[in-house]
Amino acid sequence: MRKVADCRDHPSESHCTLAISGEEDEVVRAASEHAVSVHGHEDTPELREQIRTMLKDDVPQHA
Repeated sequence: MRKVADCRDHPSESHCTLAISGEEDEVVRAASEHAVSVHGHEDTPELREQIRTMLKDDVPQHA
């Protein structure tokens, strides 16, 4: 199942609206890189685990 990390679920000063979806490990990696480069977080195992616990299932949108 694809997972999604959505910045809109977490208030920030920048009002970021980025959403990242994909396989869990891909999303954790990309979301942690985003958190570091855009939001100023430090890339730590704790950050990655926190991101992992906040992931949601990606609900497919079929036409």
